[in-house]
Amino acid sequence: MGAQFDWKAPHEHDRGRDSLSPYSDATAPGTRCPRPYRVHGSHTCPKEIEPLHKPAAANSGWKWRRSAETPLRERFRARFPETAKVHSLDNTETAKPESLRSLGSAMDKGTGRLLILVTAFLGWFFAGVLMSTSSLSMRSAAIDLLSRTGVINLTRYTELNRVLQERDKKLDSSLANEDFKLLKSWRSTVQAWFAYYQCAFLFGAAAGGFLFGRLGDSIGRSKAMAVSILCYSVFPGAAYFAQTPLQLLVLWFLGALGVGGMWPNGVALVSETWSQLSRPLAAGIIGTSANIGIFALATIATRTHVTPDHWRWTMLVCASAVVLGLFVLAIVPESPRWLEAGALKSAVTQPGISTSEIFQRPFLSITLVGIALATIPMIGGWGSANWMIPWAGEAGESANPPNPYLQAQVGQARALTGIVGSLLGGVLGSVFGRRRAYCLVSLAALFCAQYAFWFTVPTDASFLFWVSALGFFSGIYFGWLPLFLPELFPTRIRSTGAGVSFNFGRIVTAATVFGTGALMSYFGGDYARIGRITSLIYAVGLAAIWFAPDTSRRQLED
Repeated sequence: MGAQFDWKAPHEHDRGRDSLSPYSDATAPGTRCPRPYRVHGSHTCPKEIEPLHKPAAANSGWKWRRSAETPLRERFRARFPETAKVHSLDNTETAKPESLRSLGSAMDKGTGRLLILVTAFLGWFFAGVLMSTSSLSMRSAAIDLLSRTGVINLTRYTELNRVLQERDKKLDSSLANEDFKLLKSWRSTVQAWFAYYQCAFLFGAAAGGFLFGRLGDSIGRSKAMAVSILCYSVFPGAAYFAQTPLQLLVLWFLGALGVGGMWPNGVALVSETWSQLSRPLAAGIIGTSANIGIFALATIATRTHVTPDHWRWTMLVCASAVVLGLFVLAIVPESPRWLEAGALKSAVTQPGISTSEIFQRPFLSITLVGIALATIPMIGGWGSANWMIPWAGEAGESANPPNPYLQAQVGQARALTGIVGSLLGGVLGSVFGRRRAYCLVSLAALFCAQYAFWFTVPTDASFLFWVSALGFFSGIYFGWLPLFLPELFPTRIRSTGAGVSFNFGRIVTAATVFGTGALMSYFGGDYARIGRITSLIYAVGLAAIWFAPDTSRRQLED
């Protein structure tokens, strides 16, 4: 919406004019409009139309001045009284059921904002639980389901693994050449399915960001967020009953759709609700929540084994988010910015939301930069650091004595410092500037990842320290992105733009993970050599950030 004006007419023209409209009786709604008031080539004068430029004094006699006394929202609602009853944080009277009307009327502006922040936090928290499940449970799930379908023999697989580990430690055990080939074949199959599940999650999240991001721009942020949460809770719950690797693959992909949809809608809702000064902290809180979810599941896994015989409980943990989804659908208010943008679109005919718009000028370059900046930390996480967990799992099994909790401890170490990093991400982006903060974080993450993969192994005492350091700097990215990406797009395409930018990177990351699975066979299962290559992605971030616009002093656009 352009600049707002109060119109002052000469006294001889006051009669018959509406106090909120510059139109005389001769230019009433529906009549041919004087040229200064035409919009998109239309010659019809709707009552709500705004002048595009100052009318010529000789033609109309109108004089105007900018009004600083009346807030934009009050002037908007005075011009469009039909929007006054829209459900928002400022007016909670709504068309919701009577049973919820009392709760809505008791919800003041501050309470509504807090409710949005808490539910968005919990929504992304459970998304983090799914991310952790993908790393901690999918290898065990693949072994179990491959055993159920007769592809591998679980008892024999476990025994051959034990004998191989003893041989590697140069104990008095031997493994026949045929048994070694059989075990290598089984291991390759398990690693391949583990990579498939990671790719299914990433592709699903990318598709979900596109679908639910567009849905959020169309039906509202809170409704789309609720549907996203229900999606990523119902399908993992159904995965509890999976009996084949393919069944789990399909259900895990469908659940990941909701994870992808949660991010753009939750971030857009919080960004449009909280003030400019509060947004860096709110962005950090949202970014932190996923790491808290990852840490929570890893902590549970240190006390409850995740094994081929006992992995399905993690699916029930994911399914528990269904309660949150129903609550959001029934209670959480809508973004006032989105509501007013929709009301303006209804009052003044504008073209509908088109996803292709973010891939056209003037948004094309912005979208591509957003995709690049979101892709770099995801490849660093999924294509590099995430392999530390199965690496630690194998090392823990071969340790003397065995340490079945090592992979969970690695997940804990990475997530715990990631919580702190995510919380500080938005604040650091405000203190140092968006671009400088991203550049410094990329440099630090590159150093930590390279050192961990070159000079340590999971059984070293220092390994958890370097994992924690990498988790801290990786976490900063995910507190920075919720602050930066919404600043690139106006309200009407903010959810779509942020969702595509953040989740499109998952497609590239999925291809990287799939390629990493191929590298696994090429390097003979050497996780360290793979990590040394894939973690170089952080070096790309050192250069890519300087192609981004500097939004440090920019407020959200309407």
